[in-house]
Amino acid sequence: MRSGKTDMDEPRLYEIRVRDHLTTGWEACFDTMALRYEADGEMLLVGTLTDQAALHGVLARIRDLGLTLISVNHIDNNQT
Repeated sequence: MRSGKTDMDEPRLYEIRVRDHLTTGWEACFDTMALRYEADGEMLLVGTLTDQAALHGVLARIRDLGLTLISVNHIDNNQT
């Protein structure tokens, strides 16, 4: 087991793409993420997550809601 903080324990901006859209009311499950509904039926979640545990929490919610995960991308602050 590793000890100490790593760069993975720092807040990072993520872009998570899933197939399908959420119905009204479910957006609250992703309160730290902005949701964008794409015309092709995909949904994009964008936001800063505090650490890897927060990322895994969002991924677990995606799984629990039965959404199909397409991609997870860390957005470098220099790209924004």
